[in-house]
Amino acid sequence: MRLLVSLLMVMVLSALAVVYTKYRSRMLFAEIQRLEQELDLYELEWGQLQLEQNTWAEHSRIERLARTRLGMILPDRNAIIYLKP
Repeated sequence: MRLLVSLLMVMVLSALAVVYTKYRSRMLFAEIQRLEQELDLYELEWGQLQLEQNTWAEHSRIERLARTRLGMILPDRNAIIYLKP
């Protein structure tokens, strides 16, 4: 009789462990899915930021700002002095 009760308890505990493990794996899978969606959003934002950085760093934009805001002009070719190492 004791053996039967012991085996029954082991079986119930084993079943509960299976249920808990299945529940836990589903929760972890849901968390992975959420984190992957978050990663996709971050990658999208990163791409947009790189595009924006490239736009702000365009040579023509920098040259235009140098002329308009800073009043800079290109020197005459004869006024440029080249230094040799």
